[in-house]
Amino acid sequence: MQKRLATDIFSEWAMIGKDEGMQKGHFNSVNEMLSIVDLSLKKGFSAIDVGCGNGWVCRRLSNDERCRKVVGIDGSEEMIRKAKSFDSNIDFYHALLPEWKPNEKFDLIHSMEFLYYLKKPLDMLKEFYEYWITPGGIFIAGIDFYLENEDSHSWPERLNVHMTKLSIDEWEKGLMNAGFKNIEIHQVASTNDFIGTLVLKGEKLK
Repeated sequence: MQKRLATDIFSEWAMIGKDEGMQKGHFNSVNEMLSIVDLSLKKGFSAIDVGCGNGWVCRRLSNDERCRKVVGIDGSEEMIRKAKSFDSNIDFYHALLPEWKPNEKFDLIHSMEFLYYLKKPLDMLKEFYEYWITPGGIFIAGIDFYLENEDSHSWPERLNVHMTKLSIDEWEKGLMNAGFKNIEIHQVASTNDFIGTLVLKGEKLK
Protein backbone atom coordinates (compact mmCIF):
# COMPACT_ATOMS: atom_id res chain seq x y z
CA MET A 1 0.00 0.00 0.00
CA GLN A 2 1.35 3.40 -0.97
CA LYS A 3 2.08 5.58 2.02
CA ARG A 4 0.03 8.71 2.55
CA LEU A 5 1.47 12.18 2.85
CA ALA A 6 1.45 13.43 6.42
CA THR A 7 0.30 16.82 5.14
CA ASP A 8 -2.86 15.25 3.69
CA ILE A 9 -3.64 13.60 7.01
CA PHE A 10 -3.18 16.86 8.89
CA SER A 11 -5.44 18.70 6.45
CA GLU A 12 -8.15 16.12 7.13
CA TRP A 13 -7.62 16.54 10.85
CA ALA A 14 -7.91 20.32 10.54
CA MET A 15 -11.23 19.99 8.76
CA ILE A 16 -12.72 17.81 11.49
CA GLY A 17 -11.30 19.86 14.38
CA LYS A 18 -8.70 17.31 15.45
CA ASP A 19 -6.08 20.07 15.49
CA GLU A 20 -7.58 21.24 18.77
CA GLY A 21 -6.86 17.85 20.30
CA MET A 22 -3.29 18.04 19.00
CA GLN A 23 -2.92 21.44 20.61
CA LYS A 24 -4.17 20.11 23.92
CA GLY A 25 -2.00 17.00 23.70
CA HIS A 26 1.16 18.97 22.99
CA PHE A 27 0.49 21.83 25.40
CA ASN A 28 2.53 20.54 28.34
CA SER A 29 5.53 19.64 26.19
CA VAL A 30 5.54 22.99 24.41
CA ASN A 31 5.09 24.80 27.70
CA GLU A 32 8.24 23.15 29.04
CA MET A 33 10.12 23.76 25.80
CA LEU A 34 9.37 27.48 25.89
CA SER A 35 10.35 27.57 29.56
CA ILE A 36 13.74 26.10 28.63
CA VAL A 37 14.50 28.95 26.19
CA ASP A 38 12.64 31.76 27.97
CA LEU A 39 15.56 33.35 29.82
CA SER A 40 17.65 33.37 26.64
CA LEU A 41 15.13 35.37 24.61
CA LYS A 42 16.02 39.03 24.26
CA LYS A 43 13.80 42.02 23.63
CA GLY A 44 13.00 42.26 19.94
CA PHE A 45 13.49 38.58 19.11
CA SER A 46 12.02 37.02 15.99
CA ALA A 47 10.65 33.48 15.87
CA ILE A 48 9.42 30.86 13.44
CA ASP A 49 7.33 27.79 14.26
CA VAL A 50 8.05 24.97 11.84
CA GLY A 51 5.05 22.67 11.49
CA CYS A 52 2.86 25.31 13.09
CA GLY A 53 -0.48 23.52 12.61
CA ASN A 54 -3.32 25.88 13.47
CA GLY A 55 -0.85 28.49 14.68
CA TRP A 56 -1.39 28.21 18.43
CA VAL A 57 2.30 28.43 19.33
CA CYS A 58 2.72 31.43 17.03
CA ARG A 59 -0.18 33.16 18.74
CA ARG A 60 1.37 32.42 22.11
CA LEU A 61 4.76 33.79 21.04
CA SER A 62 3.15 36.91 19.55
CA ASN A 63 1.75 37.72 22.98
CA ASP A 64 5.28 37.85 24.43
CA GLU A 65 6.08 41.56 24.68
CA ARG A 66 9.68 40.82 23.72
CA CYS A 67 8.72 39.26 20.39
CA ARG A 68 8.85 41.65 17.44
CA LYS A 69 7.91 39.12 14.76
CA VAL A 70 6.64 35.55 14.54
CA VAL A 71 6.13 33.40 11.45
CA GLY A 72 4.44 30.03 11.03
CA ILE A 73 5.01 27.43 8.31
CA ASP A 74 3.20 24.17 7.66
CA GLY A 75 2.83 21.72 4.79
CA SER A 76 -0.90 21.30 5.41
CA GLU A 77 -2.95 23.79 3.43
CA GLU A 78 -5.96 23.38 5.71
CA MET A 79 -3.90 23.95 8.86
CA ILE A 80 -2.53 27.18 7.41
CA ARG A 81 -5.99 28.28 6.34
CA LYS A 82 -7.19 27.70 9.88
CA ALA A 83 -4.19 29.50 11.38
CA LYS A 84 -4.87 32.56 9.23
CA SER A 85 -8.53 32.55 10.27
CA PHE A 86 -7.50 32.75 13.93
CA ASP A 87 -5.00 35.60 13.48
CA SER A 88 -4.51 37.45 10.21
CA ASN A 89 -1.73 39.61 11.67
CA ILE A 90 0.75 36.73 11.82
CA ASP A 91 2.56 35.63 8.67
CA PHE A 92 1.64 32.02 7.93
CA TYR A 93 3.08 30.15 4.96
CA HIS A 94 1.94 26.96 3.29
CA ALA A 95 5.09 25.26 2.03
CA LEU A 96 6.86 21.91 1.95
CA LEU A 97 10.23 21.26 3.51
CA PRO A 98 13.10 20.91 2.90
CA GLU A 99 12.55 22.73 -0.41
CA TRP A 100 11.25 25.99 1.10
CA LYS A 101 13.64 28.48 2.67
CA PRO A 102 12.75 31.71 4.51
CA ASN A 103 13.92 35.04 3.14
CA GLU A 104 15.26 36.03 6.54
CA LYS A 105 16.83 34.37 9.58
CA PHE A 106 15.26 34.05 13.02
CA ASP A 107 16.42 34.31 16.63
CA LEU A 108 14.26 31.34 17.64
CA ILE A 109 13.30 28.27 15.65
CA HIS A 110 10.61 26.23 17.36
CA SER A 111 9.23 22.93 16.12
CA MET A 112 6.93 20.34 17.67
CA GLU A 113 6.28 16.95 16.07
CA PHE A 114 7.62 17.79 12.61
CA LEU A 115 11.15 16.57 12.01
CA TYR A 116 10.58 12.83 11.87
CA TYR A 117 8.15 13.12 8.97
CA LEU A 118 11.12 14.01 6.76
CA LYS A 119 13.11 11.26 5.07
CA LYS A 120 16.38 12.97 6.00
CA PRO A 121 15.66 14.96 9.17
CA LEU A 122 19.32 15.33 10.11
CA ASP A 123 19.92 17.13 6.82
CA MET A 124 17.13 19.50 7.82
CA LEU A 125 19.06 20.37 10.98
CA LYS A 126 21.91 21.51 8.75
CA GLU A 127 19.47 23.58 6.69
CA PHE A 128 18.17 25.23 9.84
CA TYR A 129 21.69 26.07 10.98
CA GLU A 130 22.82 27.40 7.62
CA TYR A 131 19.79 29.27 6.32
CA TRP A 132 17.23 29.79 9.08
CA ILE A 133 18.89 30.89 12.31
CA THR A 134 20.69 34.08 13.27
CA PRO A 135 24.09 34.08 14.96
CA GLY A 136 23.26 33.82 18.65
CA GLY A 137 19.92 32.21 17.81
CA ILE A 138 18.29 29.19 19.46
CA PHE A 139 16.80 26.05 17.95
CA ILE A 140 14.39 23.90 19.95
CA ALA A 141 12.34 20.95 18.75
CA GLY A 142 10.05 18.43 20.38
CA ILE A 143 9.77 14.83 19.15
CA ASP A 144 7.48 12.08 20.40
CA PHE A 145 8.44 9.47 17.79
CA TYR A 146 11.90 8.18 18.67
CA LEU A 147 13.63 4.89 19.34
CA GLU A 148 13.44 4.97 23.12
CA ASN A 149 9.69 5.67 23.06
CA GLU A 150 8.57 2.14 22.21
CA ASP A 151 4.88 3.09 22.39
CA SER A 152 5.38 5.27 19.31
CA HIS A 153 6.85 2.57 17.09
CA SER A 154 3.46 1.52 15.69
CA TRP A 155 2.55 5.00 14.47
CA PRO A 156 3.90 4.77 10.90
CA GLU A 157 1.95 1.58 10.20
CA ARG A 158 -1.16 2.81 11.96
CA LEU A 159 -1.25 6.05 9.95
CA ASN A 160 0.33 4.57 6.82
CA VAL A 161 2.78 7.47 6.66
CA HIS A 162 6.57 7.74 6.53
CA MET A 163 8.36 8.47 9.80
CA THR A 164 12.11 8.40 10.43
CA LYS A 165 12.91 6.68 13.72
CA LEU A 166 16.15 7.81 15.37
CA SER A 167 17.62 7.34 18.82
CA ILE A 168 18.34 10.09 21.32
CA ASP A 169 22.05 9.67 20.58
CA GLU A 170 21.49 9.98 16.82
CA TRP A 171 19.49 13.18 17.26
CA GLU A 172 22.18 14.63 19.53
CA LYS A 173 24.94 13.78 17.05
CA GLY A 174 22.81 15.29 14.29
CA LEU A 175 22.72 18.61 16.14
CA MET A 176 26.47 18.48 16.64
CA ASN A 177 27.16 17.66 12.99
CA ALA A 178 24.90 20.49 11.88
CA GLY A 179 27.08 22.93 13.81
CA PHE A 180 24.97 23.66 16.87
CA LYS A 181 26.68 24.38 20.20
CA ASN A 182 25.54 24.35 23.83
CA ILE A 183 23.39 21.36 22.98
CA GLU A 184 20.86 20.17 25.52
CA ILE A 185 18.73 17.03 25.42
CA HIS A 186 15.64 16.81 27.63
CA GLN A 187 12.68 14.50 28.05
CA VAL A 188 9.71 16.53 29.23
CA ALA A 189 6.04 16.10 30.13
CA SER A 190 6.51 12.45 31.08
CA THR A 191 3.73 10.55 32.84
CA ASN A 192 3.20 7.03 34.12
CA ASP A 193 2.16 6.06 30.59
CA PHE A 194 4.51 8.27 28.55
CA ILE A 195 8.31 8.34 28.54
CA GLY A 196 8.22 12.01 27.59
CA THR A 197 8.71 14.29 24.62
CA LEU A 198 12.31 14.33 23.43
CA VAL A 199 13.50 17.93 23.31
CA LEU A 200 16.49 19.00 21.23
CA LYS A 201 18.04 22.38 21.94
CA GLY A 202 21.05 23.98 20.30
CA GLU A 203 22.52 27.42 19.70
CA LYS A 204 24.30 29.04 16.80
CA LEU A 205 27.14 30.97 18.36
CA LYS A 206 27.83 34.54 17.31
